[in-house]
Amino acid sequence: MNQRCLLLIALFAFAAQADAQYYFRGQVKDANDVSLSLVRIHVHSTNSFYYSGSGGNFGIPSSRLTDTVSFLLNGYEEKTLVLNSKEFNQVLLKITSANSRPKRKLLSFTKDKELDRNKWSGVSGETYSEQTENEFNFTQQYPATGFAMNVDRASYSNIRRFINMQSAVPPHAVRIEEMLNYFPQAYTAPAAGKTFHVQSQLTDCPWNTASKLLVLQLHAKKIVYDHLPPSNFVFLVDVSGSMDLPNRLPLLKSAFRMMVQNMRTVDTISMVVYGGTVAVVLQPTSGREKEKIMDVIDSLAAGGDTPGESAIRQAYSLAQSQFIKGGNNRIILATDGDFNVGEVSEEALMQLITQKQQTGIYLTCLGVGMGNYKDSKLEVLAKKGNGNFAYLDNVMEAEKVLVKELMQTLYAVADDAYLNVSFQSRYVKKYRLIGFDNRTDALADSTSTLEGGEIGTGHTVTAMFEIQLTDLDIPSDEMIATAELSYQPGDQQQKITEQYNLQNNYQRLQDADSSIRFATAVATFGLLLKRSLYVKDAGWDDLIRLVQTSANTKDYWQSEMITLVQKAKLIYKPQRQKRSLLNKRKRE
Repeated sequence: MNQRCLLLIALFAFAAQADAQYYFRGQVKDANDVSLSLVRIHVHSTNSFYYSGSGGNFGIPSSRLTDTVSFLLNGYEEKTLVLNSKEFNQVLLKITSANSRPKRKLLSFTKDKELDRNKWSGVSGETYSEQTENEFNFTQQYPATGFAMNVDRASYSNIRRFINMQSAVPPHAVRIEEMLNYFPQAYTAPAAGKTFHVQSQLTDCPWNTASKLLVLQLHAKKIVYDHLPPSNFVFLVDVSGSMDLPNRLPLLKSAFRMMVQNMRTVDTISMVVYGGTVAVVLQPTSGREKEKIMDVIDSLAAGGDTPGESAIRQAYSLAQSQFIKGGNNRIILATDGDFNVGEVSEEALMQLITQKQQTGIYLTCLGVGMGNYKDSKLEVLAKKGNGNFAYLDNVMEAEKVLVKELMQTLYAVADDAYLNVSFQSRYVKKYRLIGFDNRTDALADSTSTLEGGEIGTGHTVTAMFEIQLTDLDIPSDEMIATAELSYQPGDQQQKITEQYNLQNNYQRLQDADSSIRFATAVATFGLLLKRSLYVKDAGWDDLIRLVQTSANTKDYWQSEMITLVQKAKLIYKPQRQKRSLLNKRKRE
């Protein structure tokens, strides 16, 4: 054997030794010797996550002989210990107090700031979780704030429903971050190998001339539809008596028909219905059998009470039986949210979904109806289910959500995504986050935590801060804030954290890109609908001018907002001015 061969063998042996893999084996049980499955296992050295199997067993590859690991499961105390790869590790988790509740989810959080209490809101049988509007923070005292990357869009279409009915919008139905997310944006692809492209713009604040706006836009990478992993969809459809109206079950049937047309052969569809009883009306079926699926959809009819809790359990059980490892496993719950049999409180439903969320199955909620529509329940279910939430007020909205934006709605490229922004007190005196207002009950609960959101492929998240600057001149391109983006890529278990500098790139609002100007119009619209105390220098006429000069009239949805704002002006103007405007329209 020549010297070159000996050298190569030595190099391979050295590489093998350097990459030697250890294996942590063990089992997780509770105090009653019951095996615990789906326990989340956090390996500290690599910041990666694994789960215990059906018998509580786990096996974790590692490059280390020992490692520090945490075991987490809702309803049990977190346990951290050092695992040894030479031993079979027995892990015992203790049950937490019987009075413990699942932690509520905050949309935004400012470190060390004392939180306020508030209450609830109900409107003619509809329920909305009451929000506490984000207030100004003084930068020297609270330099940093974080918020979940929320991509829900339900609020805007629900607002449209009220305005088209010539009715004022319940203030707590207005969630500005969902309004901003509603509109398709000009897209900038992330750099190769990146999940997000992040950009910012400093401009004028249209509702307060003493302030500036810092607008952030985060563009998620796009995945080609044919390259998406196979999907395991379970349609969970409310067919109770309250759904027997044209804008409820018939609308949902039209929505699902459109969605099924886009299903692939590799996708699996099942259907559970609830109304009087809970039944599996479509066993797992390939997306190629479109006619069979359509026949089941066409056969749906409304009647009976609403056993939502047992239906949710059945849907998760069905989804788990068809679970696709590495695939898109998702329940799509379509309802007016009016559960009236079994566990019906938000607290109990939140507990149920918190437990089921650990299965790796997403929950998307589609809301419909009016009068008894339970926005508050669907919002909490979607957020606790690691999914998203849309409100369908007409067939065009159904097509937008389940056809045109199908990938953004149902295929995630990042989980547990949130952004922390730290302001420079030298240049920024105070700031407040627009939208991402917390539920008041979450603020009142001292155990509430900031949890990230799910981001769909190709989605653009828009967020903005109202800021007031110090008296110092800020050099062009000087850093005024930093942003730290944290997320878990959909195909990885390890958390990623990225840093961005937000610079002084000030442009007058009239000179800014149309997407920035339109976003400020959307935010102004939301603040006026909420009757926000922070609106000082803008009224409905100012908003109409801003939206008319910024909306892309070739875009149906942006053009529609112009009409919607004009209708809202008539609803919100004082009575005398309202009559005058109506008379003027009649004369014209």
